[in-house]
Amino acid sequence: ATSICARAIKRKSLTPSGTVAAFAVGFLSVVTGLRGMSLLVFYQVATKATKYKAELKLKQDATAESSSQRGPSQVLACSALAVALGLWHAYKHGAERPIDFAQYTQQSHLACAILAHHATCLADTLASELGMLATTSPVLITQPWRTVPPGTNGGVTVWGTACSALGGFIIALATILWDAMSGLLAFGDVTYVLQILMFGSICGLAGSFFDSLLGAVVQETYWDEERKLIYHAHTENRPKTAKLLTGSDILNNEQVNLVSVAITTFLGGYVIGPFIFGSA
Repeated sequence: ATSICARAIKRKSLTPSGTVAAFAVGFLSVVTGLRGMSLLVFYQVATKATKYKAELKLKQDATAESSSQRGPSQVLACSALAVALGLWHAYKHGAERPIDFAQYTQQSHLACAILAHHATCLADTLASELGMLATTSPVLITQPWRTVPPGTNGGVTVWGTACSALGGFIIALATILWDAMSGLLAFGDVTYVLQILMFGSICGLAGSFFDSLLGAVVQETYWDEERKLIYHAHTENRPKTAKLLTGSDILNNEQVNLVSVAITTFLGGYVIGPFIFGSA
């Protein structure tokens, strides 16, 4: 956690207060067990995705530069719930266990919820940061017949959707690695591996869907026809020529992230997880 925070300061991917928050949640996440390392995987991959072709993104979305440096609210929106669940697991049940609802029912609910949380966060980040680079125009998730500019809240593409699945898949791969290192994954247990990969990918897709749906409805997106740029509700120095394109000013980006993550965390722990791994 310390080395990642130091790298974040050097690369200016976190604000000073964001770095403090990241160190706190990173430390607490890791001490709960090896699966907590998935939070660090999320940070590393998300940071690279945010920085990738940043100049091109700035030509489409006026908020891209400000979103590349994360503050404490963004850090906590993508980590607080998972850390809280991890601490509760450590306090109530002790060491991590294999995901087995028949033998470790409550531990498996919590493990799936935490995995779903990280899968959602990385899926949403990759869909947002890499989805903007799609070669086809996004369509609004609530009005799929309507094309919108890249960067629009609620805009989706096939490429962005694939990036969502990739985000969940990466977190699933990390979980497999941690379970293998800790002895929770039996050698040659292909079924368990495939279940985790399927679970992570589905949660990534589900989380990104909820995030896009909320973004289209409860976040404002503005479009400046003259500058050909996207602006959001609370963008500083938004020009008067920018006109409302979609949504309502109810939630900001961090709040939408938190809500979509909470929904998928619950579904992952108590619906998707038992369905894929088999309930007790």
